[in-house]
Amino acid sequence: MASDKGGISALRAAKHLVVSWITARTILRKIRQAMAHRDSIYRLSNLIELDDTVVGGKRSGKRGRGADGKRPVLVAVETREKGAGFVAMQAVDSVRTGTVGRFLTWHLRAGQTVKTDALPALNVVAKQHKHRKKVTAPEEANVWLPLVHIMIGNMKKFINGTFHGVSSRHLQEYLDEFCYRFNRRFWEPELPLRLLNACLAHTPIKIAEFHS
Repeated sequence: MASDKGGISALRAAKHLVVSWITARTILRKIRQAMAHRDSIYRLSNLIELDDTVVGGKRSGKRGRGADGKRPVLVAVETREKGAGFVAMQAVDSVRTGTVGRFLTWHLRAGQTVKTDALPALNVVAKQHKHRKKVTAPEEANVWLPLVHIMIGNMKKFINGTFHGVSSRHLQEYLDEFCYRFNRRFWEPELPLRLLNACLAHTPIKIAEFHS
């Protein structure tokens, strides 16, 4: 779970640990909470790409923003000379001024330069940051916001490849796991010990919290 970019499912963990699926699931959820807590300390900086996507099972009907049964996710990634820096992702009820503003406050340092696709809800960026926006056709999105779209694609491969989809209710914990591991990809040999320390430093988590 610490160093494999695919993570591990509760079913596979249960087989390795010789415990029930419920026990394995509880262990993994507690570890993901520790991951989220450790990443909450940091803020993105410098030039940042910001976009949204939707995550959910395949259904007929409308695609993209506003699709039924899918959960919107805000994604921000730092751009550096050699590619992506740190990434932050948050599942939201809808992409609107309020949710975007809170995402920026929680995950970005004030006064950064943020690139977006000019979605009206993202205009709130200008209140705290330097906003570089451009109306972008779908075929041009990978040119204007290349790194954030790579992150979105990798995140969906992780969720669909290892877990074959996740529920909207628990989506955030999988985003937390993806971000934690990606943000520490250059320290892979140290990750098991780092994650163990993060778990030890976290406040105790009651099992009842997972069954409410």
